[in-house]
Amino acid sequence: MSSHGLTVGFLAEIMQGNELPNPVVQILGSKRIAGSGEQSERFRLLISDGKSLYSFAMLATQLNDLQKQDKLPQYTIIRIDRYTTSVVNRNEKGEKRVLIIVELTVLKEGSLVGEKIGDPQPITDTPTQSTNSGSSMPASRPAETIGNGSISNGSTYGSANRSMSASTAPTASIGDSLTHPISSLSPYQNKWVIKARVMSKSGIRTWSNAKGEGKLFSMDVMDESGEIRITGFKEQCDRYFEMIEVDKVYFISKCQLKPANKQYSSLKNDYEMTMTNDTIVQECKDVDGTMPEIQYNFVPISQIGNMEPNAMVDVVGMCKEVGDVLQFTAKTSGRELRKREITLVDASNASVQLTLWGDDAQNFPTTTNPVVMLKGARVSEFGGGKSLGLIGGSVMKLNPDMEQAHKVRGWFENGGREMSVSSVSARTGGGAAGMNTEWLSFQEAKDRNLGAGDKPDYFQVKAMIHTIKSANAVYKACPQAECNKKVIDQENGQYRCEKCNAEFPNFKYRLLVNMLIGDWTSNRWITVFTELAEELLGKSSQEIGSSLEYQKEEAEKLFSAISFKSFVFKLRTKVEYFGEQPRNKTTAVSAAPVNHKEYNALLIKSIQELTGVGKN
Repeated sequence: MSSHGLTVGFLAEIMQGNELPNPVVQILGSKRIAGSGEQSERFRLLISDGKSLYSFAMLATQLNDLQKQDKLPQYTIIRIDRYTTSVVNRNEKGEKRVLIIVELTVLKEGSLVGEKIGDPQPITDTPTQSTNSGSSMPASRPAETIGNGSISNGSTYGSANRSMSASTAPTASIGDSLTHPISSLSPYQNKWVIKARVMSKSGIRTWSNAKGEGKLFSMDVMDESGEIRITGFKEQCDRYFEMIEVDKVYFISKCQLKPANKQYSSLKNDYEMTMTNDTIVQECKDVDGTMPEIQYNFVPISQIGNMEPNAMVDVVGMCKEVGDVLQFTAKTSGRELRKREITLVDASNASVQLTLWGDDAQNFPTTTNPVVMLKGARVSEFGGGKSLGLIGGSVMKLNPDMEQAHKVRGWFENGGREMSVSSVSARTGGGAAGMNTEWLSFQEAKDRNLGAGDKPDYFQVKAMIHTIKSANAVYKACPQAECNKKVIDQENGQYRCEKCNAEFPNFKYRLLVNMLIGDWTSNRWITVFTELAEELLGKSSQEIGSSLEYQKEEAEKLFSAISFKSFVFKLRTKVEYFGEQPRNKTTAVSAAPVNHKEYNALLIKSIQELTGVGKN
């Protein structure tokens, strides 16, 4: 019987910790391992090298589609192009390793092979190895990444048995150890080192209350195989925040791996890391050519006007104007905030407003016109105009040494400074009082199919409030000033914010009021957010939330006080899909008392246009 090129003895070799490049094996079975919570499912394989069987082989999650698409059926022959091994159990009989397949190539489909090759026998636990001198040494070592016969990062490595413990060897160099690709990390591994480039780093977020103080920061890192988010708390902030710089490369080990919350992270990884007291981070001074550079997808500023709110964008622009730092007190938290707006322009003859907060606002230079590079800036919308802001994973660089930055400065210095540009941040209606927004009835808005286009539509209408859903008009949100995400009640006196990846003993109330309003033609459900709802109800969200929780009758009086009152609403409408069902979502941008003199003038003008009376 032909061996079909299987690498006979491969399994026994790697279980001893040895390296064999590009082994060829046969798949004899597979089993799906369901994930818990947000954890991705995994697939376990039974593989054979013609001599031995092994059931502790796992597909890296990025290969799951191969199994789901039935491209790895029984009897399939594959070449393993990249893999890692890690010790998952050690006792007096020996040690057991798990083999994680990171990259593979299908050499022959199972239907063409049609049978098990050879008479492979189950492989047993690997006896603990000894040195030549006979002294016993642990066989465990950081997992190795094999590909095309070489280590993936090309570094020079020393002893694989060097201790990784920060408590026992805080000054030990982990750069001498074999590294894992990020894509291969999983909870099944307990010893690893990654070599990664920092793509972005957040600022330190802090909180303070009667029980103490807390702080955290996060960074997104990447290598040639993938990317992952790492978060550090308290002592890790003190130890590593100042040390870590965006675009530098570091060796990192001893972090806790957990399922990633996809709601708050767009990184392509099923896991994220949390630093511990044992975590080690060391800068890699000798960066070789295998470490990828940060990739940018720059877009002209003129295109930002066509983007949806909350989209992420990379931009290079020239700072044309710098606003003053504005200091004010947040209504909900009482914290002192600092804010500055700057105007960016580029060769697309367009400008956009960038809003900076905190230290970014305070430290931005005002005496020069720097080139500003933004990676992962978030698009916001107000009154139809688009603006940019920075979030936790955003990066801002001033005067970076890159081709795009030199081009935009050249354009600016050679005539661009004086050119007239269009602002994508200009409001098209519904923003502030006095701006011209078209008057429409609800029936006219429906007949025009407003909101069905690529961009949201704005109109204003005189309407009466009919019904308010007061029962769920508030929610408990993260207490941090820049975060308004809903918190999870841990039922132990702590409230968890998944966006900030932190727990707090307190929260703040935020308003999200759904109300039915109507004019003489039709009714429509609209959503009113915190600032406008506070204005309508005449109370802060904290007061309203407390009343709804402890004094419901008082809260109902607040809502009843504005029922059956008329206002001039400026509305934003956009068709959104829930599942496969389209739904017209309408939100209130502003609501003002009816100026009857102006409204009557509008009605008279409408009558004249309809009848022709009063026209010359």
